[in-house]
Amino acid sequence: MDRRILVVEDSELYCQQLDQILSGPGREVTIVHDGTAALELLVEKSFSLVVTDLNLPGVNGLELIREIRSRELPATIIVISGEPSVESAVEAIRLGAYDFVVKPIDPDLFQHQVEKALKDRTLADEISDLNARLRRRFAYHNILGRSRRMAEVFARVERVGSSSCTVLITGETGTGKELVAQAIHQSDVTRRGGPLVAVNCAALPEHLLESELFGHERGAFTGADRRKIGRFEAAAGGTLFLDEIGEMPMGMQAKLLRVLQDGRFERVGGTEPIQADCRVLAATNVGLAEAVEQGRFRSDLYYRLNVVSIEMPPLRDRLDDVPLLVHHFLHKMEERGLPAKTMSRATLSRLLRYDWPGNVRELEHVIELMVVTTPGPTIEPENLPDEIVPRREEPFSLEFDHFRPLQELTEEFTQRIEKAYLSRVLEKYRGRIDRCAEHCGLSRRSISEKLRRYQIDKASFKPANRRARKPSAASASLAASDVA
Repeated sequence: MDRRILVVEDSELYCQQLDQILSGPGREVTIVHDGTAALELLVEKSFSLVVTDLNLPGVNGLELIREIRSRELPATIIVISGEPSVESAVEAIRLGAYDFVVKPIDPDLFQHQVEKALKDRTLADEISDLNARLRRRFAYHNILGRSRRMAEVFARVERVGSSSCTVLITGETGTGKELVAQAIHQSDVTRRGGPLVAVNCAALPEHLLESELFGHERGAFTGADRRKIGRFEAAAGGTLFLDEIGEMPMGMQAKLLRVLQDGRFERVGGTEPIQADCRVLAATNVGLAEAVEQGRFRSDLYYRLNVVSIEMPPLRDRLDDVPLLVHHFLHKMEERGLPAKTMSRATLSRLLRYDWPGNVRELEHVIELMVVTTPGPTIEPENLPDEIVPRREEPFSLEFDHFRPLQELTEEFTQRIEKAYLSRVLEKYRGRIDRCAEHCGLSRRSISEKLRRYQIDKASFKPANRRARKPSAASASLAASDVA
């Protein structure tokens, strides 16, 4: 594809020189003599590179740069000037020029600068096009994902979006539960025109949380010098999102249950019942079923909230989405004004072999850190933070020391693979035998027998014990070979 170059120069001598330098295979050079004509051409068709003098009739060079950037025209700009000054050079670069060249022009040096500018323009165009295509194909209400697990989340959000039912969103910290709440709200045709009001139930003590949710009357407690509208009233006609619902104190759980059952509440210190007119979504990063068993969460509230559940998978279970997310976050950082960066294949490979305990939130923070601290345009493995350590990879080797029979070796390695596979599946489903059996296509009894045979303790995979458990060598080996 030809790269279009627009030259804006009022000197006929320099026009001829620039045409001679810039012309060549794969390039299409257009020359105009003033800034006004240049803007008209840039609006009509796209150019990869604009080479402009500063002193022009009509719209001058600095004004041209300003117009190109304000209109977001996708062109790289090189400024040339016969009357250079530090101030003009700084101002041109500040406005968005790629480079500043002083006349008289050195043909060889200028050719090198142009080649570099065109190469960077090609890369920027490819990244922009890729991000646009990725957003079209793999974005659902700002949630990104192309993996099977995320396709299931998208489908479930779409099904529940048009209903008015309460939804419980589960998943580890940093998986994007609030984005799911936003997607459900936007999918609800009857309420998406109303507000989406979020409350972090873990951030406030019980007496403040009650006032935050239901509001209070003047004089209800010390410091209540005026009436305050609570989040239930603020969310009228829209959606109320209760984040970290698992951390809500027991006393508040009873009051919330009453509102969900009756659809009415009173402000703190008030007696007048107020009708709740909002859809309730809740999210938790703790297992509420286990919390109910341990007496930390009311069973009646759990069943009232868990009308429909959506589980956000951890990033380690959707590694197919890492390249997509990396491109998205790099583009997002560039839009925020941070330096444009690309990522080498070796770096991306390292990211794909990391378990991401902090999930998507951790990935975003790592990308931001690398964009800020990497000196060059490409992020290499050595630019990664020290804590990004890929899973240990152990070679799958056969021991022929004693030349054991093939059948014996086959049985041993089958058992090793089966044990590692079961460990990974139990980790995926947090020690739940029923989900593990469903995933493996076996009965619960068969799974239980295998766990006894391999001496695998399912309790060690439950959320409370997860951080303390170290992965076995077999599990690490299986992770490296992607058997699971």
